[in-house]
Amino acid sequence: MDDSAQDLEEKVGELLSQRGWTLAVAESCTGGLVGHRITNVSGSSAYFEGGVISYSNEVKEHVLGVPLETLIDHGAVSKETVLAMARGVRRLLGTDVAVSITGIAGPTGGTPEKPVGLVYIGLAAEDAESAEKHIWAGDRESNKAQTAEAALKLLFSYLSA
Repeated sequence: MDDSAQDLEEKVGELLSQRGWTLAVAESCTGGLVGHRITNVSGSSAYFEGGVISYSNEVKEHVLGVPLETLIDHGAVSKETVLAMARGVRRLLGTDVAVSITGIAGPTGGTPEKPVGLVYIGLAAEDAESAEKHIWAGDRESNKAQTAEAALKLLFSYLSA
């Protein structure tokens, strides 16, 4: 991991600590990579409550509370689903802020409407909700790494505002 990447999770941790806030994550295609990066920072137990790796639609629905209608109408890889995932993990773990990720890391699983590399990143807090859409052009590992980095950037941007 390069220094700038480490600096990002340290900065996120500092901002969470300054606010006295806690964080939860709900990850699908990144498989826990954001949680891994957060917990690479010593002292992260002061602000990181945990996460849910919700790879299947069943976990998205039954653990995170993503409505079945959302999954049917919009699909697992959608703005609507990623926002429901963020709300759900925030509620489940009782945190101040939550970040969520869903997408198609590749190399298989894409369609013309939802290509490989398509990801949505969501954020939910008491005063804000947001979602970002990205389409990465890398391989599976690169797509996962870029998504985790973008999720930390979204979180940092929200906490810095």
